[in-house]
Amino acid sequence: MLQTSLKPKPCAQCGSMFMPFSSTSRVCGRMCASRWVRAQNDAKKAEHKARRAALKTIPDLIKEAQVAFNKFIRARDAVQGCISCGAPPPDASGLHAGRDAGHYRSVGSAPHLRFDERNCNAQCVRCNQWRAGNAVDYRLGLVSRIGVSAVEALEAENAVHKWTREELIEIRKTYAAKARELKRTQGEG
Repeated sequence: MLQTSLKPKPCAQCGSMFMPFSSTSRVCGRMCASRWVRAQNDAKKAEHKARRAALKTIPDLIKEAQVAFNKFIRARDAVQGCISCGAPPPDASGLHAGRDAGHYRSVGSAPHLRFDERNCNAQCVRCNQWRAGNAVDYRLGLVSRIGVSAVEALEAENAVHKWTREELIEIRKTYAAKARELKRTQGEG
């Protein structure tokens, strides 16, 4: 059997020259081997994450953006009472803490206003879920917060909007960052 002599080659991890043990050796030692394997695994995870993100449908992205938006609304209105009945904010230790992000014009009837901050306010679960949004009292509360002209403009808004992937990803990122910033500033104060 003919044995060829191996030549020094650069380590795939640190770049230093080393004498390989076999023709398939890529790294100079155990430390570089563990770092190289970790880097390869991280690259595979990142590639897998990117492929999964590319497979998300528009409805999936809408759901993710809605979660981030609702979290921001609950954080923004954390110290205010329910927009409809004025119930004080409950103990904030629960999942939604007894608060929903209630839309004045529902997402079903006005999907183009889904992410409009004027159209969405913190609302107690009782008003939002059990009283079908408590629309009459919601309107009164909204008029007192943003004014009659803004409410009428919101009611008159009927433009159709088709959400794109890029818009939804940006909305999710923006509102997640806004919610984090609000939580941070509220934690300090």
